[in-house]
Amino acid sequence: MFNRSRRNLARWFTLSMGSILTIFCTVLYVLELRDRLHSFDLALADRVRVMASSVEYRYHRGAWQLNLQQVPVLGTNALRFNHNIVYARWYDRHKKLVQFVGVHPPSHLEAVAGFRTVRPVDRADPWLREVTFPVYQQGQLIGYLQVAISLASVREFSRQLGWFLTFGVPLALGAIGLTGWVLGGLAMQPIREAYDRLGRFSADASHELRAPLAAILNNAQVGLMLPVGDGSQQQMRLEKIVNLAKGMSELVGQLLFLSRYSGRLNFQKLPAIDLREWLTQVVSQFQERAIAQSHPIDLKMGDRPLFVRAEEDLLRQALFNLLDNACQYSPPDTPISIRLYSKLRHAAIAVEDNGIGIPSEDLPHIFDRFYRVDLVRRPQHGSFGLGLSIVAQIVEVHGGTIGAASAGDRGTTFTLELPICAASPAKIH
Repeated sequence: MFNRSRRNLARWFTLSMGSILTIFCTVLYVLELRDRLHSFDLALADRVRVMASSVEYRYHRGAWQLNLQQVPVLGTNALRFNHNIVYARWYDRHKKLVQFVGVHPPSHLEAVAGFRTVRPVDRADPWLREVTFPVYQQGQLIGYLQVAISLASVREFSRQLGWFLTFGVPLALGAIGLTGWVLGGLAMQPIREAYDRLGRFSADASHELRAPLAAILNNAQVGLMLPVGDGSQQQMRLEKIVNLAKGMSELVGQLLFLSRYSGRLNFQKLPAIDLREWLTQVVSQFQERAIAQSHPIDLKMGDRPLFVRAEEDLLRQALFNLLDNACQYSPPDTPISIRLYSKLRHAAIAVEDNGIGIPSEDLPHIFDRFYRVDLVRRPQHGSFGLGLSIVAQIVEVHGGTIGAASAGDRGTTFTLELPICAASPAKIH
C-alpha cells in the first residue's frame, strides 16, 4: 500500500515538475533563439549601413548620377572587409535591378523593406537572412540595397541548444522522478510509522487480550450455570471478572502509551529540571509504597546540581516502573539503592535491587515488548512484560539511553542516562 502511494506521489510530482520544466525549456529555447536572431540582425544592419554610406549620388553634367564603385562587396574599387555575405544587390528607386554580386537575382525587387529569412534552392546551406534597406540622400530615395548572409551560426546555436535540451530534459525528468521517489518516501515515513504503531498496537492488543477475555467469558458462563442461591460462588466469579477487567484496562493503557510516544520530544520546549531536587520528590512520593513492601530506599547523590530537559511526568513514570520492578522481584526487607551521578555529558540514574537477578542470555531482550524472563516474570506477578518497554521508550524520546546489568542471583542494576543541559535559575523547575 505504501509503495503504491509512494509511486503515485513520485509519478504526480514528476508529471507536474516535468510539465513545468518542459514549458520553461520551450520558452527558454524560443527566447534564446529570438535573442540570437535579434543580435544577428543588428550586426547585419550595421554592415548594410556601412555599404549604404559608400553610395555616391551626385548631380553631374545636368543629370543625377549613381556611383556604386566604392560600395563594399558591390563596387570594384571598394576595400574588401571580412564578411560572410552571400549576395548583395542594388535596385533603383523604381525597384529595377542595377547591380549585384552573388546569386543571380530577379530583375524586379519583390521584397518589402526589412528583414526576412529566405531559402534559396541552389545552396547547400538553404537558410539565409536577407535585409532590404532603402537608401536616402538629401531626403530623396535613391534606391534599395539588398544583402543576405548565411544563418549557419544561428542554426548551429539552435542545433546545439536543441540537442542540449533534448538530452537534458529527459535527464532532468529522471532526476525529478528520483527526487520525487525519495521525497515521497520521506513524506510517507511518518504515516508508515503511525501505521506500524497502529499495527503493533492491534497485534499486541489482540495477542494479550485474548487470554483475559477468554477468562472473563469462562467466569461469566460458570457464574450463569451456578444455582441462584449460591451467592458466594457468584461473588467470587464477579471478583475475578473485575480483576481481569482491571488488568485489561492497565494493559490497554500501557499499549496506548507505547503507540502514542515515538521519535523524540522537542528539547527546546521541555523544561530544565534539577535531578537532585526532582529525585528527592519522586523518592518521597514512592517511599510509602516501598515501605509497605518492606523495601527501604537508599538515595545517594552529589552536592552539585544536574540539569536535564525532560517531561517530569514521563520521567517520573519511568522511575516508578523501575522501582516497582525492583520491589516486585526483591525479597522483603532488602534495600533498593538509587544513585545519581554525572557521566561525561550525561546524568546517570542507577536503580539497584537485591533480587534474584536476570540471566545473562535474557538481558539483551528485557526491554522488548511482552518479553518475560521465565525465572522471575511469572503469571502470579501480574506482569504483562511492558513495564521495561515503557521505561526504554520514555528514555529514548528524551534522547537518552538505558541499560541493565545483573550478576547472577545478586540483584539487578538499571542505569538510565540523559543529556545534561545548562539552565539559568529562571528555567529551573
